[in-house]
Amino acid sequence: MSGPDTGSVDTSERAYGRIRADILQGALAPGRKLTLDRLRESYGVGVSTLRESLSRLVTERLVLAEGQRGFEVARFSRTELRELAQLRLLLEGHALEHAFRAGDVEWEARVVAVHHKLEQMQCRLGNGDGAALVPWRRFDAEFHQTLISACGSRTLMATHASVFDRYTRYQNLALGFRGEIAVREHRGLCDAAIRRDAAAAREILAAHILGGVEHALASGAL
Repeated sequence: MSGPDTGSVDTSERAYGRIRADILQGALAPGRKLTLDRLRESYGVGVSTLRESLSRLVTERLVLAEGQRGFEVARFSRTELRELAQLRLLLEGHALEHAFRAGDVEWEARVVAVHHKLEQMQCRLGNGDGAALVPWRRFDAEFHQTLISACGSRTLMATHASVFDRYTRYQNLALGFRGEIAVREHRGLCDAAIRRDAAAAREILAAHILGGVEHALASGAL
């Protein structure tokens, strides 16, 4: 009996990953109709592979299925942004407490290292270097994920990652870099991790996340 078609699986995973990344980064904008014929040309895969990929993204609430009308990139809403922020705060704050208790010296070193990379990108952005925006986004996500990486729960980490990705879509297209405020908050989170001060970290995290939401809403980007 022959085994699974590994090449087909790889093709499907690549298509799913590329479409997902384009949605998160804004290349496929909120509200955009996802016509299978156009997607087939753009991603170089068949209709059945595209349907499978889009169906997976529907379960992640990044794509909407419109019945006979096909698919559409999920639209932005102020309500969803606030809900994602509250959910992220709940999950990340809970994970922080566990990570701060369980984290070892190696965990501390990872936190400090990724914060250093993040701070370098923030410095470049503060000096007007727009080329630092993409790596800043990557290091921002890596920093927050590293902070909770010692929490000891794969389920919590996976759930947080899913919420963080949906929140990141708003950040990429609407929140942006908040300058010195964000620099101070990230530095405060790093310092709190080294001190194992979970209460201080949760307070900073709340200001960081909710402040970003209010910044996005006030900017009119949504």
